[in-house]
Amino acid sequence: MLEAWRWYGPLDKITLPEIAQTGAKAIVNALHEVPYGEVWQSGAIEQRAKQIVDAGFSWAVVESLPIHEDIKRGEGNLESLFANYRQSMANLADQGISTICYNFMPLLDWTRTDLAAPVARGGTCLRFEAHRMAAFEIHMLGRTEAQETYPGGVLDQAQAWYNRSSKADQDALLHSIMSGLPGAFDRYDIAGLRMALQRYRGIDRATLRANYARFLQEIIPTAVDLGIKLCVHPDDPPRDILGLPRIVSTREDIEWVLNAEPTLENGLTLCSGSLGANPANDVTTIASQFADRIHFAHLRNVSKDPDGSFEEAAHLSGDTDMVALIQVLLTEQTRRQEQGRADALIPFRPDHGHELLGDVDQGTFPGYPMIGRLRGLAELRGVIKALSH
Repeated sequence: MLEAWRWYGPLDKITLPEIAQTGAKAIVNALHEVPYGEVWQSGAIEQRAKQIVDAGFSWAVVESLPIHEDIKRGEGNLESLFANYRQSMANLADQGISTICYNFMPLLDWTRTDLAAPVARGGTCLRFEAHRMAAFEIHMLGRTEAQETYPGGVLDQAQAWYNRSSKADQDALLHSIMSGLPGAFDRYDIAGLRMALQRYRGIDRATLRANYARFLQEIIPTAVDLGIKLCVHPDDPPRDILGLPRIVSTREDIEWVLNAEPTLENGLTLCSGSLGANPANDVTTIASQFADRIHFAHLRNVSKDPDGSFEEAAHLSGDTDMVALIQVLLTEQTRRQEQGRADALIPFRPDHGHELLGDVDQGTFPGYPMIGRLRGLAELRGVIKALSH
């Protein structure tokens, strides 16, 4: 498998020479400074690619080429947005970049309520606390209808947290929930988030699916022509958020996506943490079923609580059997190698590491510290080496 590392380009506190010391061979990168819906210009892509190659890496995966919210809502000048997306893909293909990760999560990307939850024996991790999310939805945003989506015990805890919370506590919670949006993504205050949610009023699961199907119909044929593999990232967390439907959360959802355009270029980013946060998902079974369409892997682990809360575990801890999962990926990779495919190696990266030791106060993106991810990469590398022996 191809060891990769997510790097946020000029926005990143971690430099390419530092990443080189991890042993990773490839970079996962995006032009985060380009606003959604605009074309990624050839010159900017070429400049970034040269920077990565000159540092001794390949640019293995684009993560992400984002989808404008108008496409998800099915409104506005969609023809122009689709044309821009296709042009960005063509410009990437001209630089030899052939794998694009993206997601179809409405409005928000990954969502957590705590960016620095304490970990046993030291360090911190990202955490999703069900009662704090309920407090945010019901008491801070005023979405009283959200009471129907949480069990009674969580609602009681949410009320108690809100009653004792200070303005600083509430601001910190809003900041945590907004922190899954890197680069040029919008951040919202409470009033702004309410307005943004209003624009999704009336968009249910079926409508969002229809809008996603149109995106695939518009984009996948161009991906086939360009030799580009698109791979959707599952929802994180794999549940509806703020009343917004999530439609890439389960095995059945993934099956629908891949059958919507049944071609190799319409693929999956296997994120073991995102899928693993849903108790109904058996991540290893999902990987086995869709192995031939997995073009990229985020390998991380989560530990779940009965009330719907979860937190990032160490890569070889948590609820997913990481050794069994990696074996599935290695078996698929061997199958591709036996077919003589040039793209047989499956790129993967360690994801959402703990903040450990010198990571603290370094100002890196939440979930993307240096030492925590280095620990994760070393553990994953050991598993892959042992299974490949």
